Amino acid sequence: MKIVFMGTSDFSVQSLRALVNNGMTPCAVVSQPDKPRGRGYVMAPTPVKAYAQTLNTKVYTPKNATDGELLAILDEINPDISVVVAYGQILPKEVLYRPKFGSVNVHASLLPMYRGAAPINRVIMDGCKQTGITTMYMDEGVDTGDMILTDETEIFQTDDFESLHNRLADMGGKLLVQTLRDIESGTAPRIPQEGQTCYAQRIEKADCKIDFVDTVKNIVNKVRGLCPSPAAFCIYEGKKIKIYKAQDALFDRDLVPGTVVCENDKLYVKALDGLVEIQSLQVEGKKRMDAVSFLRGHHPEFFE
Repeated sequence: MKIVFMGTSDFSVQSLRALVNNGMTPCAVVSQPDKPRGRGYVMAPTPVKAYAQTLNTKVYTPKNATDGELLAILDEINPDISVVVAYGQILPKEVLYRPKFGSVNVHASLLPMYRGAAPINRVIMDGCKQTGITTMYMDEGVDTGDMILTDETEIFQTDDFESLHNRLADMGGKLLVQTLRDIESGTAPRIPQEGQTCYAQRIEKADCKIDFVDTVKNIVNKVRGLCPSPAAFCIYEGKKIKIYKAQDALFDRDLVPGTVVCENDKLYVKALDGLVEIQSLQVEGKKRMDAVSFLRGHHPEFFE
């Protein structure tokens, strides 16, 4: 089967690698254009483009999916199917339906729940116990197409965004390979999405600010769901402090939310219904550190 792969992020790389490792190397890869990255703002390729350049595969980086350039690429290649994994642009229907078998997508949730841009962050932030991967036929809606296959995983209390992202990326690659095999053999199902749904909005700066007038559970889940990037944060002496790891202190004090408690080289902050233990953090302009290192140089009384 002649495959075009469209993807951009680290999550996408795992799906592309799975195709290559299973003898399904795409005839072409489409990714976002190079962008300035890092402190020096040096132009760099996307993770998918960087990996694809190690293969004997043509790589295209059209600026806009809707200006006709991408459609012209598909017309030139004439693929049997397009595989789209975290590409980062809305594809017009002319692009979606151009290949013989249309376009399939790997989505990091159990659809129809958590459609949208940030399903991995949101399932952790919402305290969900389970999530997974869904492959689907793409249509003109946002993650609304008929489902093909699913695979589930438990969300462990030790999971943060990074660990769950990596596990789901690996699962997504494996499920994609099976999906394409089923499509090629004519055995792939088409399962309409029905029932309860929700939308996983893109993470904005306002989503990252910790409100200590909230429950311990919600604060800890926010920290987990945003670690390591963009990271939950609070304010201390006018500076942003990113919080990378936190847990329930399992005891409480009658204090105003935001009040800091330092005991036995441990850092606690009062929340609505208990104390949150801050274990790993980064003061603006400094390196990431543990609570002990932070307390050597700071004597905080209140976090906003």
